[in-house]
Amino acid sequence: MKPEEILAFIKQKGIKIVDLKFNDLPGLWQHFSMPVSELTDIDDPTQGIWVDGIGFDGSSIRGFKEIQESDMLLIPDPQTAIIDPICEVPTLSIICDVFDPLVKQPFTRDPRYIAKKAETYLKSTGIADTSYWGPEMEFFLFDDIRFKQNEQCGFYYIDSVEASWNTGKEEKPNLGYKPRYKEGYFPTPPHDAFQDLRSEIVLTMIDSGIPIEVHHHEVATAGQAEIDMRFDTLKRMGDKMMLYKYIVKNIAHKHNKVATFMPKPIFGDNGSGMHVHQSLFKDSKNVFFDPDGYALTSQAAKYYIGGLLKHAYSLCALVAPTTNSYRRLVPGYEAPVNLIYSARNRSACVRIPMYTDNPKTKRIEFRPPDNSCNGYLALAAMLMAGLDGIENQIDPGEPLDKDSYHLTKAEAAKIKTVPSSLEEALAALEKDNDYLLKGDVFTPDVIETWLEYKRSQEVDAVRLRPHPYEFHLYFDI
Repeated sequence: MKPEEILAFIKQKGIKIVDLKFNDLPGLWQHFSMPVSELTDIDDPTQGIWVDGIGFDGSSIRGFKEIQESDMLLIPDPQTAIIDPICEVPTLSIICDVFDPLVKQPFTRDPRYIAKKAETYLKSTGIADTSYWGPEMEFFLFDDIRFKQNEQCGFYYIDSVEASWNTGKEEKPNLGYKPRYKEGYFPTPPHDAFQDLRSEIVLTMIDSGIPIEVHHHEVATAGQAEIDMRFDTLKRMGDKMMLYKYIVKNIAHKHNKVATFMPKPIFGDNGSGMHVHQSLFKDSKNVFFDPDGYALTSQAAKYYIGGLLKHAYSLCALVAPTTNSYRRLVPGYEAPVNLIYSARNRSACVRIPMYTDNPKTKRIEFRPPDNSCNGYLALAAMLMAGLDGIENQIDPGEPLDKDSYHLTKAEAAKIKTVPSSLEEALAALEKDNDYLLKGDVFTPDVIETWLEYKRSQEVDAVRLRPHPYEFHLYFDI
């Protein structure tokens, strides 16, 4: 919608509150609200906050400003306006861009601005004019979550009515039908206890402008789920990823459940990943398609894969950006740890889906990412790595079309794997980031702030605290 159309929409729908949302650097939506009169009581509906913005304290937002330079502006993007799908009071939800008020320029560490610049850079290369993205977002639905860490104790406790560990619990009555570990993929109700809850989430997403292709139970016990969005362009998909999480968390909360996108909340069962389908189009033609190429892919697609594989270590710092991400990226849980590419093979970091030979649907799927990432940054970083592969004709080598988890020792020794820790990924990003800086898509201050925040607030914070399992290993030594 345009600003002038929004006023008519407000009157038509009886909107009472306007909610302004934006993204912090790690990836969490922030917001504040104001009465609708702040939009309607101006003479020119195209002026006001649409041009001047509205101020906020940037020093209170992770990854933004220091306290001595805290004043910042939000300028709403009217094209993102929707009726908030969660609020009971009629509320207009609008996503905002972040600006520096002194120079009236976009803020370099606004993740949405980075996504915009990535799309601009793509067009400037002449390789393509549009990129399409389809992240497969997975999550868990729990009934109870408790955790604590201080000088005296450190623990977490998860529970789910659907969890396999509760087959012997006195539930008065316990009705069984709890998916066994690694056997949660596709059973019908009553094994799948969350069919209707996921359907309600899906219908809410559709009403909010997110087309959905499919939803289902995922592999793990204890309510693991997947809901797949229809593909979209980079910035728009970044917006939808934020709205997706918002809807999932709030619909779950309404039903006295809690949703988590944490990559590996359960030991011994599959974690939640975010396999990302991606393709490039130029003049409405798929750059990745070639009827004579391997798995129907073009040379450009292979070079794009080469870029993803070459920069995989540093990419992981942005697409699998938490210490918990590396509890998931281990062999044996369908985790894509091997830096190879293949048609159909799900043990590869890059997979080429072979469901159809339709030229428009030919794409590659990058599998290491997870939902702890900032969607805007993750998609932008993958695009920049792939484009670097095309621009520098990076050869990805030969595909591997057999299960990489069952290779001989000699064969396995030749295959590189993803980083084993966030610390290792951050060290790689510090050394390998030139491809991100092209076109000023990512700027040095973004990389520096990301590294400092992740190291001080996450890597060191986890490293300094005793782990509960260490008491099992070492208390009696």
